[in-house]
Amino acid sequence: MSFERSWHKSYAAGVPREVEFEKITMPEVLTRTAQRFPDRMALIFMGKKITYRELEALVNRFAKALTELGVKAGDKVAMLLPNMPQLVIANYAAFRIGAVPVLNNPLYTEHELAHQLNDSDSSILIALDLRLPLAVKLKGKTGIRSIIACHITDFLPFPGNKILQYLHKELYVKVPQQAGMYEFLPLLNKHPDTPVENAARWEELGALMYTGGTTGVGKGVMMTHANISCNTQQLRASFPEAKDGEEKILAVFPFFHSAGWTGMQNMSILAGWTDILVPRPDPQVIIEILKKYKPTLLPGVPTVYIGLLAREEFRKMDLSSVKAFLAGAAPLPLKVIKKLKSIKDCPIINVYGLTEICPMGTATPWGREEKPGTVGVPLPGTDLKIVDVETGTRELPVGEVGEICFKGPQVMKGYYKNPEETAAVLKDGWLFTGDIGFLDADGYLTIVDRKKEMIVASGFNVYPSEVDGVLFAHPKVLEACTIGVPDEYRGETVKSYIVLKTGESAEAEEIIAHCRETLAAYEVPKIVEFIDALPKSAVGKVLRRELKELDSKKREGKGTA
Repeated sequence: MSFERSWHKSYAAGVPREVEFEKITMPEVLTRTAQRFPDRMALIFMGKKITYRELEALVNRFAKALTELGVKAGDKVAMLLPNMPQLVIANYAAFRIGAVPVLNNPLYTEHELAHQLNDSDSSILIALDLRLPLAVKLKGKTGIRSIIACHITDFLPFPGNKILQYLHKELYVKVPQQAGMYEFLPLLNKHPDTPVENAARWEELGALMYTGGTTGVGKGVMMTHANISCNTQQLRASFPEAKDGEEKILAVFPFFHSAGWTGMQNMSILAGWTDILVPRPDPQVIIEILKKYKPTLLPGVPTVYIGLLAREEFRKMDLSSVKAFLAGAAPLPLKVIKKLKSIKDCPIINVYGLTEICPMGTATPWGREEKPGTVGVPLPGTDLKIVDVETGTRELPVGEVGEICFKGPQVMKGYYKNPEETAAVLKDGWLFTGDIGFLDADGYLTIVDRKKEMIVASGFNVYPSEVDGVLFAHPKVLEACTIGVPDEYRGETVKSYIVLKTGESAEAEEIIAHCRETLAAYEVPKIVEFIDALPKSAVGKVLRRELKELDSKKREGKGTA
C-alpha cells in the first residue's frame, strides 16, 4: 500500500509511513521473543512472575493438553477469563496448534454467552472457576463438550499482599468431578515443555472476537493471523520511543477486549515487554501495583483515570517511571488531561479503533502535538477516508463530518457465518465503521458520534436495541428507547425512555429491576424516564437520535423531552 496522506507529516521521528510487514504469526513471535529475552519478565500477576522462557514452555505444555482433548486446527476454543496468566497461555497454545481462540467477556449474561458459543461453534470452554456454575449451564445449551476451570490461585504465591484484599474473598472454587470437566494446572502438568510445531497459517482464521452492530446481536469478527500480526506491528511502529525488552505496561484493558488483546498482550509479546496483569481495574489495586512494579506505560479508559485522580494517594505518587499515558474507549476530557499533566508531564496517547480492525486504527503521535479531543492520526500502513453518510460514495474534504472508513492489512476477513452483515460494511477493501467524525488539516481524527447509536459506558459497549428488547418484555411497557447521556464518571451512562401501556403505572426501580434479571450490570439503565410518546419518522420508526437531541436540550434547560 503506497500513498501520500495529510497525516504523514504529523508522524513522530522514526515512524515510517508504511510498515515493511514481517510475515510471522504471533505464536512464532513468542518463540522468537523467548529466545531474544529468555529471562525478561513476560507476565506479573499478583506477585507471581513468569519469564518469557517460562511462558514459551507453558504454552507448549498447554498446546499438548488441548491436542490430547481432541482439539485440532480450525477448532474453536472459547475463553471466559479476566486478565490472568491462563488467558495468555491458552490463547497462544490455541494459536500454536492452529485452533481459533474465541474471546468472551466474563461479565456477560448466560443469554449473551450462549449466543456467542453457539454462533462460534466453540467446543472447548476455558473459564474462571467463579464462573463454573454458568459454564455448566452453558455446556447444556451449546456445543461445548469440555470445560477447563482456571483458579485465580493457580499461579499465585502464598496469599498475603495488599492487592488480594481488593479482589475475591473466596479465591478457590472446587471443580466437580464429572465427565468433560478439567482443571487447568493438572491438565497442563501432564505434558512436557518440548517444542510444538507451529500450525498457525498466515491467511487462515486466527481468532474470533464478538462485537455488536446496528441490531445489537453479537457478530463474530474473523481475524486472520495476518490481521493480528500486522496490526500489532503497526502499533509497535507507532511507539518509537519505547524500547524492546525494557518497557513494563500496566495491563488494565481486558484481554478479552480487542484493545487489551492487541495493545497489551500481543504488543508486549512482540516487543519483549512485561505485562503487569490487572484482573479488575479497581483504582486502589492499580495504585498498589504502581507502587510495587513502577510500569513505564500506564493505560486506562477515562473512568480509570478519573478514579485514580480522585485519590490523593495517586496525585502524590512518584510517577517518574511512567513514559506515557495511553487512553482508549473515548478521548480524555480536557480537565483530566490537565490533571494528569500536572502530576507527570509526559505524552498522553489517545488510540481509536474497533474490533473489525483488530482493533487499532489511529493514535496520537508520540511526542508530537496531542490536540485534546482528537484520537490522533492513522497508524503507519493504514488508510482512512471520510465519506458522506447518505450514500457512502463521496469522499469529504478536511473538516467535513461523515462516516469513517479504514483500509489496511488489519481489516477483518468478515463476520463469521454472516455474509450479509459483512457485505454491508466491507466495500472495495474499505471498512465502513458506522462511526462519524472528521479529519483536520494535519490528519488528526475527531470522533463526533460513536457507532451511531452505541453507548460507551466505562469503556464497555452497550447496544441500545438490546436494552430496548429487554424493556419491551416488561408487561407494562408499550414502547422503549434507550440512549446514552453524558456522565462525568462513566463517560456515558444508560438512560431509557418508557411509554407505558394505557392504564398502567410503574416506578423507575421496577423497570431497572426487570433489566437486572437479563442484562449485564453495565448494560442496565441507570436512569428511567416515562414519556407520553416517542419521536418517530413518517413510517413509524423511533428516532433515537432525535430523542437524544431532545434529552440534551432538556438537560440544558432549553426545552422539554
